[in-house]
Amino acid sequence: MTLQRLRRSLVVLLLLGGVIPVLAQPFELDAPGLVLRGIPFDVTVTTGETADMEPPRLTVGGREVALTRSGEAAWEASGVTASTSGPVRIEVRSAGTVVASRDARSIPGWLAILPPLLAIGMALAFKRVIPALFLGIWIGAFFAVDFSFYGLWKGLLDTFQVYVLAAISNPDHAAIVLFSLMIGGMVGIIQKNGGTQGIVNIIVRWARNPERGQASAGALGVAIFFDDYANTLVVGNTMRPVTDRLRISREKLAYIVDSTAAPVSCIALVTTWIGYEVGLIGESVASIDGFDASAYSIFLSSIPYSFYPILAIAFVFMVALSRRDFGPMLRAEVRARTTGQVLGPGAHVDESVVEGRELLPRDDRPHRALNAVIPIVVLVGSVLASLYVTGLDNLRESGLQGPFGLRDIIGEADSYKSLMWGSLLGVLAAAGLSIGGRILSMDEIVESWYAGLKGMLFAMIILVLAWSLASITDVLHTADFLTSAIGGALHPGVVPTLVFLLAAATAFATGSSWGTMGILMPLVLPLAWAVLDASGSHSPTEHFHIISSTVSAVLAGAVWGDHCSPISDTTILSSMASGCDHIEHVRTQLPYAVTVGAVGVLFGTLPTGFGMPWWLSILVGIGVLFGILYRFGSRVPDIPSEIPAGEPGGLA
Repeated sequence: MTLQRLRRSLVVLLLLGGVIPVLAQPFELDAPGLVLRGIPFDVTVTTGETADMEPPRLTVGGREVALTRSGEAAWEASGVTASTSGPVRIEVRSAGTVVASRDARSIPGWLAILPPLLAIGMALAFKRVIPALFLGIWIGAFFAVDFSFYGLWKGLLDTFQVYVLAAISNPDHAAIVLFSLMIGGMVGIIQKNGGTQGIVNIIVRWARNPERGQASAGALGVAIFFDDYANTLVVGNTMRPVTDRLRISREKLAYIVDSTAAPVSCIALVTTWIGYEVGLIGESVASIDGFDASAYSIFLSSIPYSFYPILAIAFVFMVALSRRDFGPMLRAEVRARTTGQVLGPGAHVDESVVEGRELLPRDDRPHRALNAVIPIVVLVGSVLASLYVTGLDNLRESGLQGPFGLRDIIGEADSYKSLMWGSLLGVLAAAGLSIGGRILSMDEIVESWYAGLKGMLFAMIILVLAWSLASITDVLHTADFLTSAIGGALHPGVVPTLVFLLAAATAFATGSSWGTMGILMPLVLPLAWAVLDASGSHSPTEHFHIISSTVSAVLAGAVWGDHCSPISDTTILSSMASGCDHIEHVRTQLPYAVTVGAVGVLFGTLPTGFGMPWWLSILVGIGVLFGILYRFGSRVPDIPSEIPAGEPGGLA
């Protein structure tokens, strides 16, 4: 009996000896839980086994998919698709045994675009952006969970507990919120200590009419080029009292602020965007065999082809100096000039904060412009200095040897840390000047700081919801669905135009220019190279303009979509910093942005793809915009001459 038991034990041990090593291998399956029907996705299988072994077998929805080894202990399957909607079982087998599995869901691709479109449509139709954003997040979360009453309820809970929480807890997002609040607080202090009124008094000496007032706002927007967030908040809050005095509508100010923020930052040589843009270009170029141009040189060569940003900036000054407008903007300007109502009836703006009733400077204290200029200079100088310091530190920590150029240093800088430092020092400078000049007490400084901060809270709520909706579009693979629209045989000359349209649609739907760039850049540069290769014309010297134009199309299209989208963070900040109803800002700006975008594509991106010189396209584009403005625009009336000095619109 003992011998028989021993034999059985040996048999069991032998069997286990062949099975346990296989089962003990820590197989890991990396696959999305939600996929779009017919849209390719990737699957990765990893294991701790390092010796040569038989590749594992992968099945997706019962169909076997080929795996290729991508490393010593990793296998990949690219371009996997689900042919039907519904549950999709993903399994990995080794030695006939299921060693890893995942249950995914497949949904029709058009559903991926529905939540952002629903949010945009509701915001434009009902002029309530917060409910529209919340509904878009809820519907997206519902799609991500399940098409059932349980999924609808769970999606509602996930809207707040998962997506809003993730948006707030993101360190970069938190840095933007804190920076924005601190900027609002600094503006509150310099309003209360009379610094803003001092700037108004100086600018009004030159900006004695609406044309000069608008041109001043545009020039200030171009001058603060280093970051779009700082540009928006500083220019909007600083110029609002000036434009109100000159009877320029809040809609026009918001348009000027928005059109000189991202369009300037995306093409300037030294900005907080540079490191991100160049990094994406470098990553994309690294995946192209036979193409060895440096990422920064590609970026520099793409700037002349960035027709939308260039023409958008030019159009701001055309509109400002010509005294002509069209569409909803014309009606807003006529209302402001003739009635003095810089805000439209029913505008949803916190008047107590925007009009500064809590922040009116004291009449018995001097109104010195330096009390505002110095904190702003400290803010800008601190941000630029911090960009230099953090960029230099990052380069040294990476082990690179100098000397380093300014562009390299700024490109590696920590922009979020720099903005945080700059905003803090700006607030301290404003507070120090107020106390040192015996203008405000400590209690008045704290109260004015809080009053300025309070004016940013509504914008921050919308901003967090916009970020949450962007994360929903990532879960639903919205960008993948839009990207799949490009396919088939393409002529190299039309690639930049198609890329611009795709980037514009993606940024408009997601409200994120940086997200659009991050998604599309690694895809469209290899696409452009592949199209050039297929046409037999991928010579870097002869057809390099196609690559440059494709890069600029991603950047320009992302900025256009971000510029027009009501769920864009910079669009939201522009309306709030300018004290404008958000939906009215979108409604009045959209015809101008669409006009400039269409001219940029038809007379810039498309003809340069077929060999037209970029400088000629810019000149033609400017000429066409002049013609459109004078053909369809109408002259805005002057400020009534009978307005007494000191009243809104008074010129003395």
